[in-house]
Amino acid sequence: MDLEHIRQELAAFSGTRLAEASGTVFALYDPNGDLPPQRQLPWATIVTADTEFDNASDLDRPGVFRLNIGLTRARFGEVVPPGDYDVTALDVLFPHPVYAGQHWVCVINPDRTWPAARKLLDEAYEFAVRKFDNAERRRR
Repeated sequence: MDLEHIRQELAAFSGTRLAEASGTVFALYDPNGDLPPQRQLPWATIVTADTEFDNASDLDRPGVFRLNIGLTRARFGEVVPPGDYDVTALDVLFPHPVYAGQHWVCVINPDRTWPAARKLLDEAYEFAVRKFDNAERRRR
């Protein structure tokens, strides 16, 4: 699966706004387009290069990108059991090298893993919608 196709998939989720900064695409659930910065938490990201705070996956390799997906705690545990993972491996689902503690999983250049990753995107989106709706109810 190529980067542009995944970007289009993210943009197709209802109420999702894509924001870009420093080569990273952030999928934000923002149905009204008015979330304040402190509430703009992505439910998925695409990272295309190493940064000073995240260089574990060697993303500066030509043509390499990493799809990151935020899950619920329970689903994270089902998807990536504890163990050692090669965080530079292509097309393997693994805990995010920096944000695993926040229940993020990722895959570098998904291909044969795309069907599983796409299903996880659906789940992450649904989780983002629930969090947004819960926050809106609390604010009323």
